[in-house]
Amino acid sequence: MARKKPLALYRNIGIIAHIDAGKTTTTERVLYYTGRKHQIVNTHETKDGKGSTTTDYMEQERKRGITIQSAAVSAVWRGHQINVIDTPGHVDFTIEVNRSLRVLDGAVVVFDGVAGVEPQTETNWRLADQYKVPRLCYVNKMDRIGANFAHCVKGIRERLGANALLCQVPLGSSDEFVGMADLVAGVGYIWASDDKDSTWESVPLAQLKDRMTFGSDADNAWIADLPKLRQDLLETALALDDDAFEKLIDTGEFDPAVLKQCIRKGTVTGALVPVLCGSSYKNKGVQQLLDAVVDYLPYPGENGGIAMVDEDGNVVGEQAVTDDAPARALAFKVINDQFGTLTFCRIYSGVIRKGDTLLNVTRGKKERVGRIVEVQADDTKEIDEVRAGDICAFVSMKDTETGDSLSDPAHPALLERMRFPDPVISVSVEPKSRNDVDKLSTALYKMVKADPSLRMEVDQETGQTVLKGMGELHLEITIDRMRTELGVEASMGKPRVSFREAFGQSVEHTYTHKKQSGGSGQFAEVKMIFEPGEPGSGVVFSDEVVGGRVPREYIPAVEHAVRTESQEGQIAGYEVVDFKARLVDGKFHDVDSSALAFEIATRQCFREAQKLSKPKLLEPIMSLEVVTEAAYLGDIIGDINRRRGTITEQGQKGTSAFVQGFVPLSEMFGYINFLRSATSGRGNFSMIFDHYQEVPASMVDKLMEKEAK
Repeated sequence: MARKKPLALYRNIGIIAHIDAGKTTTTERVLYYTGRKHQIVNTHETKDGKGSTTTDYMEQERKRGITIQSAAVSAVWRGHQINVIDTPGHVDFTIEVNRSLRVLDGAVVVFDGVAGVEPQTETNWRLADQYKVPRLCYVNKMDRIGANFAHCVKGIRERLGANALLCQVPLGSSDEFVGMADLVAGVGYIWASDDKDSTWESVPLAQLKDRMTFGSDADNAWIADLPKLRQDLLETALALDDDAFEKLIDTGEFDPAVLKQCIRKGTVTGALVPVLCGSSYKNKGVQQLLDAVVDYLPYPGENGGIAMVDEDGNVVGEQAVTDDAPARALAFKVINDQFGTLTFCRIYSGVIRKGDTLLNVTRGKKERVGRIVEVQADDTKEIDEVRAGDICAFVSMKDTETGDSLSDPAHPALLERMRFPDPVISVSVEPKSRNDVDKLSTALYKMVKADPSLRMEVDQETGQTVLKGMGELHLEITIDRMRTELGVEASMGKPRVSFREAFGQSVEHTYTHKKQSGGSGQFAEVKMIFEPGEPGSGVVFSDEVVGGRVPREYIPAVEHAVRTESQEGQIAGYEVVDFKARLVDGKFHDVDSSALAFEIATRQCFREAQKLSKPKLLEPIMSLEVVTEAAYLGDIIGDINRRRGTITEQGQKGTSAFVQGFVPLSEMFGYINFLRSATSGRGNFSMIFDHYQEVPASMVDKLMEKEAK
């Protein structure tokens, strides 16, 4: 079967933002205006559990009014197939944004017109930079009191470092917001009402000054500056085409089609980031946003294919996005639902049909493609084949997990993997009833398989099952989803912090392992130097033995022992990080030495050396931002100081005040309860892991006692 629609008519995009910026509301409007649904549901209408937006269909999402897992929907606009992934904005679910951006060709970054650039926006922006995803900026909520377009644009330029290209500016703000001036088309769009089916009037830019007068001087200034703003847009965009730029400078004329081509070129290459505005809730600007997605964001493969790597992660080539190549796909998400296991995949090349056999190159196992479905949030539609550029789900794949590469068995290729964050918090998990004992481990395994930011392990000393994740909400929702999706009830213990340990200073140590009990014995001696490394440097092993003092065949055993033993430090049994282990000398015996003997000697050498180095305990430090009314700021700052935090910045965001700083995670459990009480429910906060920092010596015993309770 031939391709039904050319690749150039596809757009795979994600909608990303900080929590509560309006991603899901925008997605609802996209589906309405493209004809995929005939009524609009707003997020605040779902908390009674009676209805749901298309993409926030889970019980946990409806109750909280937030997005928890990314959901895929598709729509058609101007003949283009637009596959949209609505992603969460809460920091605990950054993994969803991570894996979505990995497989998408473009992104719409939504900003709250009042708050501007928020912490999670910065995190998502860095992820998009990491995966080189072209972006559009959409300044939403221009109808809210305190909306400030200039503040938002300044944040995009200064905090995100983006070369923001103003393609639209607002006409009015808060309750005077009536539309926007389109600097590309040279017209203003003025809506007749806030109704979802309202029409708009197109007015030439030159006439807007006579038509529009607002109560705010800032809003009037945008109207007055329109000629200059348009000239800035033309010069910036047309500078990407020498002939067009010369024509503009010489004659003041330009070709509108060439202007759009230049903006597209700048967006696809990342040189420019177009900025648009609107109010999704008041139904203004979403159609223009869809036009920009079609006009400026790339089709699959337009900005390159996907890197192919070897087993060590070194790039060995690139797979172009084309049907005329061996089938290659990347699994980016696994979920469990009423249909069984759904494995979401982005197809990078070739054609995959129902009944085909694929090789999971990551795990060396073959998978049969039984059913292929196109996913519309929680609804599925069976299809017979998928092609390069498509996003689909395979049903009931047994061994494939997030990040795995699937390919034609005759032409295996490993695609560049995703990078996932390490968990910073853990809880013990126990079944609520005896009937659920056997089901619990199976249910936890399924949840961990679906979410790479979760880890599960069994504490060897206590026998407890421990679940690790990105935050309290992340773990709480995981336990709740086990109940609703898998029918397993579990209770959660007190959250625990994932501390780390480190060498306090360089130490040289020699350990001799000698054991004789009749027959051949065991003998190995290692002399090692352990040195603290830079934060984030990991564990580095260096073989510096000369003259064969330790035979070559035993060196891997020494390195293995160092890496294994670093999993459990000598202060409190936490992982030891960021150090260099240098094997500088040793001794062996022709008969009694073995790899096992050298492994035992190295393990003991490591333990004793770490104790001698005056080891340090490291704790996760979180970047915190609290937004509230100015009257409560004093209480907030005092409380942060009591929690061993430091303040880095405070100021105004629209009508609200904010404070930013760094606080140890161990001091932040239950913080939302304090904040609600201190601000009468008017405050909110966001928190994200930033770095590890040494625990003051006077606090070590106190923290360890607290963790042991």
